[in-house]
Amino acid sequence: MTHNTFLLQRVQPAMVGLIDGSLSTLAPIFGIAFYTHKPHAAFVAGLATSIGAGISMAYSEGLSDTGEFTGRGTPITRGAITGVGTFFGGILHTLPFLIPNYHLAVVIAAIVVAFELVGLAAIRWRFFDTSFTKSLLYITFGGAVIALVGVTVGSTA
Repeated sequence: MTHNTFLLQRVQPAMVGLIDGSLSTLAPIFGIAFYTHKPHAAFVAGLATSIGAGISMAYSEGLSDTGEFTGRGTPITRGAITGVGTFFGGILHTLPFLIPNYHLAVVIAAIVVAFELVGLAAIRWRFFDTSFTKSLLYITFGGAVIALVGVTVGSTA
């Protein structure tokens, strides 16, 4: 497998999954956390969202093309990589909500999100020759907007 093929068939689907999982799950998790002030409720929402998003992204990537014309690899492999990446990206900041103390759980989850964003920027820098700083700014902006939506909905509902 060439380096470009590896990037196209393995790293890119993983990156799509990790970004989607890390970002798309923020609003439901933090929305429920801020609405209920119950870490367990946020954990359940995060777990369900991570699993559901992982399955959805696996299907979306797997059904997006056959790989015959694009060289992106087999749909099952791409779908599996993207789905696992999505689940992994979402579950990481869900796990702190197993901590029964609401304030501590929110703070630790926010710290985990910060590490996720740095990790995503590092992956983009390492594999796609992008500026680490620009990647971090883009990813952080998206995460901040999504988290703000969740916090706002959870605080005003």
